[in-house]
Amino acid sequence: MTTKPGEYKGTGDYIASADLQNIVNVAVALGRPLLIKGEPGTGKTLLAKSIADSLGLQLIIWNIKSTTKAQEGLYVYDTVQRLYDSQFGGCDVADIKQYIKLGKLGEAFAADKPVVLLIDEIDKADLEFPNDLLWELDIMNFYIPETKETIAAQNRPIVIITSNAEKELPDAFLRRCIFHYIEFPDKAMMRQIIAVHHPDLDQILLGQALEMFYTLRALNDLQKRPSTSELLDWVQALALGGVKPDKIATAIPLLGVLIKKDQDFATVLDQLHQKGSGDKAPTPYGVHNR
Repeated sequence: MTTKPGEYKGTGDYIASADLQNIVNVAVALGRPLLIKGEPGTGKTLLAKSIADSLGLQLIIWNIKSTTKAQEGLYVYDTVQRLYDSQFGGCDVADIKQYIKLGKLGEAFAADKPVVLLIDEIDKADLEFPNDLLWELDIMNFYIPETKETIAAQNRPIVIITSNAEKELPDAFLRRCIFHYIEFPDKAMMRQIIAVHHPDLDQILLGQALEMFYTLRALNDLQKRPSTSELLDWVQALALGGVKPDKIATAIPLLGVLIKKDQDFATVLDQLHQKGSGDKAPTPYGVHNR
């Protein structure tokens, strides 16, 4: 483990706060996995790509599902293929190594240069999954009994783990991680994010759109609050549709770009009318576009 990556400072297409930059660099320096939490739309998954791009490293992504087992991240022994080859010939089935395929964690360990490994949505897996990874993440190697070989990390990977807090993670696992919660962007940071994706957007339109967006996010009882990605789609749709800025204050154009659940439509209409004053309360149009 000789090569050390540089310092993370964010990238042109990913606005990282100073706190986030610092915690990434701390995790890299300590050689600890970085556990990232935050509500949907705060850029948890994209952070790993930003780190890889910033440091010029390969990104390896391990998408976790409810059925994922920790063993799959290390290696898989394809016994079915070996049985098939033994029946129909064409391969030397005595060479077990050809039936061993490294998983994403195994690929990260075997890489000849440092890589960024994203373990995405770890909380989707069963409760034993994080504990099953503890030993390998600590010692940075694992043993393959079928071939009697040990795969040891040539360079310690930068491990980024995301969680949507669907399940509580074990304390033993948490003790081995550096933790950071990405706060939802405030208006100032959101302007920076939008400027990256839509640099030519009319600033008056953007100002009105942000006011309505954060008004919607502040409403009570929404099942799914609009996120950054939905705001980016919405401001683009407003610009392409030629919507005038003053329309956003008196109506909610293309509400279906922001609100995705039927019950939330009713909540938005009810609460905004209660906040408004009679016929001046904002009303949606373009609902059929959702």
